[in-house]
Amino acid sequence: MLAQADPDLDDGPRTQKSATTRMCAVSREVRPIDELIRFVVAPTGEVIPDLKRKLPGRGLWVSASRRSVAEAVRRHQFSKGFKRDVRVAPTLPTDTDTLLVRSVTEALAMAAKAGQVVSGFGKVEDALNRNETAALIHASDGAADGIRKLDAIVRQRGEKRGESPVIPVVNVLTSEELDLALGRSNVIHAALLAGPASKTFLSRCQMLVRYRMADDDKTAEAARNSRA
Repeated sequence: MLAQADPDLDDGPRTQKSATTRMCAVSREVRPIDELIRFVVAPTGEVIPDLKRKLPGRGLWVSASRRSVAEAVRRHQFSKGFKRDVRVAPTLPTDTDTLLVRSVTEALAMAAKAGQVVSGFGKVEDALNRNETAALIHASDGAADGIRKLDAIVRQRGEKRGESPVIPVVNVLTSEELDLALGRSNVIHAALLAGPASKTFLSRCQMLVRYRMADDDKTAEAARNSRA
């Protein structure tokens, strides 16, 4: 008699390469894997996020929102899903957010090394005026005046083309986090130029936005089309 597949757990990263959907352990809804976070049990017995979906062992999937991860912790869903006692830090929702931010800053650093990022108000303004910008980046704690001026350029560019602005605006990182990613001080504004590394950065920004928003279908749609 064949053993039934466990709907809560995958069989490891190698068997999941072709999978496009998984069931959320909290909501029991089947979602695209890009809208979920995989969790595994580390050798220490602690549950940890596997953002890149590459860590060994069986994985439990939870909708990619802080609310869902917090609910999984509250309901002891990880012990139930893994069917054994596991250690779950009460700070897991915040720890997951921290890892997502780190993944965003790492992607931005890679884009900068690839020459796909310029920073500073003047350079960003020039990039916008030359139509070279794939995304506009503002520090989340940046001054409103500079943000308004650059956003106005984006709007004017759209009006000249007779269309709404299509440049994503990213504001999920603080100035300190931008400094760390770009190796500079006091970074408030940056422009992301088109290229493979920029696509990775935007994809990770969408995941972070989704995580910080409410967990529902409208959220998933908003994150897909987000201004981050």
